[in-house]
Amino acid sequence: MNRRLTAISTRGYDGLDMKAKGSTAEVPITGSDRRAATRVLVDLQVDYASEDNYLFAYITDISETGIFVRTTTPEQPGTHLNLRFQPDDEGPQIQVEGTVIWVNPFRPGVPDNLHPGMGIRFVELDDELRDRLLELIRRFAYLS
Repeated sequence: MNRRLTAISTRGYDGLDMKAKGSTAEVPITGSDRRAATRVLVDLQVDYASEDNYLFAYITDISETGIFVRTTTPEQPGTHLNLRFQPDDEGPQIQVEGTVIWVNPFRPGVPDNLHPGMGIRFVELDDELRDRLLELIRRFAYLS
């Protein structure tokens, strides 16, 4: 699987990424919403399913609390998703549940709409899955 990785230490909002104009958020932005988790830029394939859809897209960044999925057809904030991705060709697939927290809608022809997609916060992580995600993030950060 072809992937790009880069660690970034910028602080953003937990579950929110306001880097793109036109982003919408279900959660108000306050000082208590500051992101404490380091994000790692990646290029990983992800399958996700909701009650109505089963789609394929790409994860462009990941942290221990969630991911950003680049897609021109994001789900609505509050949508519960089942996510599956494989960090490398050899390791086991990661299956996790998440909730769409914010959306940057696709706006054709708008020059500043470079990153349409959705921010997803992981939910119901058990200790084993959290440890796997942390190890994945550490490994990607180290490789960059």
